[in-house]
Amino acid sequence: MRRVEVVPYDPQWVARFEEEADRLNRLFEGEMVAIHHIGSTSVPGLDAKPIIDIMPVVRMIEQVDELTGHMEALGYRSFGEHGIPRRRFFAKGDDVRTVHVHVFEAGDEGVTRHLAFREYLKAFPDVRETYAALKRALAEQHPTDIESYIQGKQEWVSETERVATIWYMAEQTK
Repeated sequence: MRRVEVVPYDPQWVARFEEEADRLNRLFEGEMVAIHHIGSTSVPGLDAKPIIDIMPVVRMIEQVDELTGHMEALGYRSFGEHGIPRRRFFAKGDDVRTVHVHVFEAGDEGVTRHLAFREYLKAFPDVRETYAALKRALAEQHPTDIESYIQGKQEWVSETERVATIWYMAEQTK
């Protein structure tokens, strides 16, 4: 059973990202366009589940399927698209997750959505704190029900992603 634990921001999350990103860079060598630390652990000051979210951006998403065995050798479990078309999702750890890898092809709107959300939370501390409070409350309400935790924040996240993407695209043109 996966427990839902939201903890205060830990600066060590950056080092954990960099360590895992190095492994993934070697694995996806030649296919990797960029690699990003995303999700709540990438936002200084934001409370989060202590799971590092990594987003490799690759030239061709289908090439990732050929590397699934190598990902498994690194301790990952493959979940295929896992509800998001043209994404490949991998997780390290079963009951206690430590890393999530969300692979997208260059140009996919998922890349922009994740980067926009991260940058928006960094730029607007009041929004970041609202999100942290929501996550803490949901973790208290659903300490052993990850699905209810995720569903509980879905509407807020979707609306914030929409606003963040508009803001992010405007920032990119400045």
